[in-house]
Amino acid sequence: MNYDKLVSYLNELPESELDYPFGPEVAVFKVKHKMFALVSNYQNRLSVNLKCDPQEALELRDIFDDVIAGYHMNKRHWNTVFVDGDLPEGEVFRQIDASFALVVKKLPSVQRKAMELAYSPQLLYKGLRYP
Repeated sequence: MNYDKLVSYLNELPESELDYPFGPEVAVFKVKHKMFALVSNYQNRLSVNLKCDPQEALELRDIFDDVIAGYHMNKRHWNTVFVDGDLPEGEVFRQIDASFALVVKKLPSVQRKAMELAYSPQLLYKGLRYP
């Protein structure tokens, strides 16, 4: 997967906001000002840091060589996913959806419920493996 396809997918998520708080090399995607993805080049490879259920994070690291503990993040809750390797595109999208869903799920009740009414829970939480 290339940078443009990755960023395009991230931008299409409901109320996704793009920011560069760490400089022009790190694209940070937020929903309601809460981070759910960081796109950068790590080890000279295109990568995205994604929030993840702690148990699933460990499982993904065991299954995929292109998924490692989150670089510069809480390694229990974040993975770094190399998107320019052998990881299937659909799996990258699934992990992005899960990260987005975990963040939406933790939003303050008023914000979360407003998003659920506007977009439907099925769309917002489609990536969650552990509800």
